[in-house]
Amino acid sequence: MRPHLPLKALRAFESAARHLSFTRAAQELSVTQAAISQQVRSLEERLGVTLFKRLPRGLGLTDEGLALRPVLTDAFDRIEAVLRRFEGGGFHEVLTLGVVGTFAVGWLMPRMPAFQREHRFVELRLLTHNNLVDLAAEGLDLAIRFGHGTWPGLVATRLMDAPLSVLCAPATATRLGRPDDLANETLLRSYRADDWPAWFAAAGIPPRPVRGPVFDSSRLMVEAAMQGAGLALAPAAMFTQELRDGRLVRPFDLDVDTGSYWLVAQKGKPPSAAMQAFERWITTQMESSGA
Repeated sequence: MRPHLPLKALRAFESAARHLSFTRAAQELSVTQAAISQQVRSLEERLGVTLFKRLPRGLGLTDEGLALRPVLTDAFDRIEAVLRRFEGGGFHEVLTLGVVGTFAVGWLMPRMPAFQREHRFVELRLLTHNNLVDLAAEGLDLAIRFGHGTWPGLVATRLMDAPLSVLCAPATATRLGRPDDLANETLLRSYRADDWPAWFAAAGIPPRPVRGPVFDSSRLMVEAAMQGAGLALAPAAMFTQELRDGRLVRPFDLDVDTGSYWLVAQKGKPPSAAMQAFERWITTQMESSGA
């Protein structure tokens, strides 16, 4: 049976091996150099091996020391990471969430205080993106994306439908009586090239070239529309406040369905407690609102 190995001795060795110095290890652990030397010697005796080469100008690691050091460093780093979650007198866990900017501002941000009150152990880190996101490469636990829910390597849970509506400033709307009037207007575009053609088809008018400015964010596109730069095609459900305030107008009672908002996670990635909490919370919110 493996002899009991004191934690202090393992910690002393790991620090000394990382610094290749008993003196610097002693400073890091707030003990004397003699204490570090004694702990390392005790560990060597228990293991029956030599871990350090005592060189004229410092320390070197033996093959046994080289094998042991990375294992201990990883173990102590993982312990430290878990202990940090208990800072402030309670367990907390980081949740890194990537969200389409339009959804973040139009739906999630007004509800964030409620989520934080209900799940105080979750330390939320929110990153906005324009829907073209790689969860693994960007270190995301979860993401909210717009589309049809079929992305390779991801598990998708539908949150809400988000039909697109024509949106514009009140002054722009005064020039619009029927869909054909769009021929004389600047049509703002997103990176999704099929949005306007889909709306033309739903309106029963012939397709036409769309040459307006292109935006990588529906939020920015609608902001431009509110400032009179043209007409945007975006999910009206994400701009309810602007519509209520009269800063934005929906000139036609016609929507086109080009996708939904989805909560996505990597396939095969075990969900953390924070991930599970957020998924339960957001799906409950959607169900209670009838989305």
